[in-house]
Amino acid sequence: MDWRRSLWVLWSANFCITCGMNLFLPFLPLYIEHLGVTDMAELTRWTGWIVAAQFITSFLTQPLWGAIADRYGRKMMLLRAGFGMAVVTTLMGVVTAPWQLLGLRLLNGFFSGFISMAVSLQASITPNEHSGRALGMLQTGGIAGSLIGPLIGGLLAGTIGYSHVFFFTGALQLCAGLVVLLLVREEHAPIRRKKEKERREWRLFVPLLPVFASSLVTQLGMMSVEPIVTLYAKTLYEGPHLEFFSGLIVAVTGIANLFGAPTLGRIGDRIGQRRTLVLALTMAALSFIPQMLAGGIGMLLVGRFLLGLFVGGMIPSLNVLVKKLTPPQIQGTAYGFNTSSLFLGNLLGPLLGSHLAAEYGFVSVFVVTMGILLLNAVAVAANRRLDPGRSVGTQG
Repeated sequence: MDWRRSLWVLWSANFCITCGMNLFLPFLPLYIEHLGVTDMAELTRWTGWIVAAQFITSFLTQPLWGAIADRYGRKMMLLRAGFGMAVVTTLMGVVTAPWQLLGLRLLNGFFSGFISMAVSLQASITPNEHSGRALGMLQTGGIAGSLIGPLIGGLLAGTIGYSHVFFFTGALQLCAGLVVLLLVREEHAPIRRKKEKERREWRLFVPLLPVFASSLVTQLGMMSVEPIVTLYAKTLYEGPHLEFFSGLIVAVTGIANLFGAPTLGRIGDRIGQRRTLVLALTMAALSFIPQMLAGGIGMLLVGRFLLGLFVGGMIPSLNVLVKKLTPPQIQGTAYGFNTSSLFLGNLLGPLLGSHLAAEYGFVSVFVVTMGILLLNAVAVAANRRLDPGRSVGTQG
């Protein structure tokens, strides 16, 4: 299959998946309240666990799905994720108690992994010299879906009701599965390997440990501020339309991602992914300075835009490094581990940010996160094994 055609097909599927996953986020606490949880403290706890539940099972299962993809093909895993999530999400619209919604979110995490398999499939057929541009562009499909999803979901919830939004989400995910089924062709010969050879192959993941660490830190840096950014904005702005500005502060990082991901992906193709990653980590860290020194909402928006711009450049660079540092026969497993690292960052980031803010104030979140990103930039800069020129799994 031509890599350019595959890119646009998978871009469309990624958009449908992420748009659907974000449709119900704006009204999720209201839906839980609709299920009978009226106490504010209980509502907060249920919301937190229901949001986190999918990340827990996703974190645990991604390497498994990656290993199966290496044996039997990535298209099969895309179909598993697309159709599986479509069924589970549709069932969320008919639950009658919050524990049922929690259980379905856990199950949905078991079926997740669509985005990582799309990246793995695209990476496997894209020439190395175009990898950064292709994977950066592919990422924008997910970003666009995550931006548009909450807007559509908020509108639909008020017009067709909460339950029907889940049905609509399931339909979007079903469309993603059908797009892959009908338009994606993968030439994959099943791999049969002896156990002794499999044990030797596990050693090949050692060079990828810094990449996995960087993926974790990237998401940690992005998510550590999420629980407190609205409250922090409230301390900077007491005028009208606070809700609008709060939403804009969250959305502006995603808007910046749309520009940063393909642009820094192309830069990575020219100067190398390791240098691009060092640049992105350093600049993302420095973006916290205007945020913590902000005297008003404008400076906070500038800092958040810069954060999204450079964080958007990290993910394509990391995905290209996974491709170039991994032999083709275990790339699916490698992308599974990388996705698990991202999900772990999604879990740990909000916990770190909320704990620091509660104990030491808002500024401490920016300072600690900036320090973590800078330390990771130094570690990546010092690690010559991340030079794409030393790749072991390149392919045309």
